Amino acid sequence: MREILRTTDVTELSGRDIPPVFLEVVERGWSLTAAGGRVLTGLRPEASGTYVDRLAEETTINGRGMTDHDLPAAPGERTPLLVRRCLAYVCACLRKAQEEFGDTQVKAYVSLSCADTEEALLTSNVTFCTPLPDVRPYLPDLEAVTDAAVAEISLEDVEDVEDRSAWVSPRLPS
Repeated sequence: MREILRTTDVTELSGRDIPPVFLEVVERGWSLTAAGGRVLTGLRPEASGTYVDRLAEETTINGRGMTDHDLPAAPGERTPLLVRRCLAYVCACLRKAQEEFGDTQVKAYVSLSCADTEEALLTSNVTFCTPLPDVRPYLPDLEAVTDAAVAEISLEDVEDVEDRSAWVSPRLPS
């Protein structure tokens, strides 16, 4: 993941990089569940579910595979476009979370892996959650993840990212 993010051009990330369905989610903002979970309003189910804890609630509601059906199959073309989509969505959602909650506690997790299909195309998942002192971390040992490339991203990581030529600071495995 470190190399993918380092080599992806993140200059001028904007809403144009975000697929329309995800842009609608960004625009609807964030809300709190009855249990205090921070969730993207546009992803919130109509009927509330039962969750083990707030972490499970947040990751279940906030997690989605990034739209990629319209991207080219060639990895050299697909990877940078998919990563830009994910990062633009993450940046927009984390900024909205700060506006809504007045802090920078929400974290984003971006994972990249090859689909278990004949084509083995690169796919991505993005989720958001709030680390809590009384709940286990979403990825307790980021360094131990071996079946995907994963980054934990905070608002501090994305501040002024549009002015950078490369992504350099999210928490990544070594």
